[in-house]
Amino acid sequence: MKNLKKVGLSALAGSLVAFSANAVEMSVSGTAEVTYTTVGGSGSAAGSSTGNPFGANNSVKFSGSGDVGIGTATIVRTINDAIGTNWLSAYMTLDMGSMGKLSLDSVGGDLEGVGPKDDNLPTAYEEVWTGVSSSGISGAASNDTLGYSNTFAGVTLSLAQQRGGSAGSADGGSDGVGTTQHVTDYHITAAVPMVEGLTLQYGKSTIDFMAANANDDVYHIGHILYSNGPVSVGYRMGTFEDGTDDSNGHEMEAYAIAFNVNDELSVSFATQDKLYDDPSGTDVTETSDAVNASYTMGAMTFRGTIGESDSTGGVTGVTDEHMELSMILSF
Repeated sequence: MKNLKKVGLSALAGSLVAFSANAVEMSVSGTAEVTYTTVGGSGSAAGSSTGNPFGANNSVKFSGSGDVGIGTATIVRTINDAIGTNWLSAYMTLDMGSMGKLSLDSVGGDLEGVGPKDDNLPTAYEEVWTGVSSSGISGAASNDTLGYSNTFAGVTLSLAQQRGGSAGSADGGSDGVGTTQHVTDYHITAAVPMVEGLTLQYGKSTIDFMAANANDDVYHIGHILYSNGPVSVGYRMGTFEDGTDDSNGHEMEAYAIAFNVNDELSVSFATQDKLYDDPSGTDVTETSDAVNASYTMGAMTFRGTIGESDSTGGVTGVTDEHMELSMILSF
């Protein structure tokens, strides 16, 4: 009987050791943020300037990863008090080393393709268009999006595809955006070997509406980025070709410069021009400018942005103004 107990205990101990050796590594992190926001001008931002200017935003992120033989699998779930019981982000990845990385982005991860790279200009906090305009670029939405990325000789390729549909799938899965459209993205990032600190980027997103005689919506985005010590500069250009309405097309270009004063303080400035094409009338250029700053003290960061736009949305005489202060604690 004693021998049986010894054998049983030895087997249990061996199982626990084996389980521990293959256990998934879990981690928990999060943020707690307080913001103060004011808006002005004559555009849509000013029209929404009612209510309390103070806001709170808290999130908790759960992540786990482990070796699955062909690579490292990672699963991430983030909850946020601003969206109730829904996930702020939910995605899975499989990193296969030199064979690349696969991903399934269920909600909000913005992992691959054009969407998460619509504006890569250097900034101390927010993008130039935050609160007063838009990036003007769209890609595969982060809802049930398949992604793949890999790096070859200094060039990174990022692919994403989102398959649309009008109803949920038979196995109970979601159809993503719930519309009859397919979105296909590719994005390329290349470091220029002859010039240290210089990076070139280009991406394209195509929305196929799958209806008879329906033309595709197409987005193009490109960046030229350069960093040298504490200074980073960038140029961004993009176009939108509306397959159903030529009057909705637009072109944009933006410039930005950011400076790290020291390890704690960063400042930046950016400007963007967006040309709204009007085949039947006069083209209108919307201009946006923004100043950003951030200061970090340990786990606490203070951030601020002041932005404004003229001819907002391609409408002459319409203006928007946006100011936001943020205090965020990371843990």
